[in-house]
Amino acid sequence: MTEMIIESPDEVIAFLKAQHNLIEDMFDEVLFASDPQAREKPFAALRQLLAVHETAEEMVVHPRVRREADAGDAVVDARLEEEHQAKELLSQIEKLDITSQKFIDELTKLREAVLDHAANEENNEFPFLEKVLDADDLKRMTTAVKAAQAIAPTHPHPGVESAKLNFALGPFASMLDRARDALRQVIG
Repeated sequence: MTEMIIESPDEVIAFLKAQHNLIEDMFDEVLFASDPQAREKPFAALRQLLAVHETAEEMVVHPRVRREADAGDAVVDARLEEEHQAKELLSQIEKLDITSQKFIDELTKLREAVLDHAANEENNEFPFLEKVLDADDLKRMTTAVKAAQAIAPTHPHPGVESAKLNFALGPFASMLDRARDALRQVIG
């Protein structure tokens, strides 16, 4: 995964917003690569960041919003549906020829969906956390998000959008994903 070069914020909302900005930049890097072959490495990094970012939100952020916010169920359910659709699309994109126009077209659709999703989180979910949590809680959530990202799968797994499923299936999926990624690096 591409490491954030800037110092990571220690407050969960700032941390996730920084990742949203990084994801947008990574989409642009893939979409505007000067050589179609040059898309491969940044796309792999983007795919991995999207997978671990969403998994961590599903395991840590969404359950907290669901518990803390009066309308938490509706807000979280809408985000989970967006995440499911994005995982479906990303899974399809992974199978495409990275040099094809179809890859660019589908990745452009995914970019729009992901950026809309990030805006929805920032406008409809994060304010609940800011309202009800103190600075220490927000910092503890950052630690939990980083821990979840460290063990999260590196590829999308549509249908695994709940915290329970991520805890039950995530470690196994992560192990398989990371082994597959390692083999691809060795084999080429």
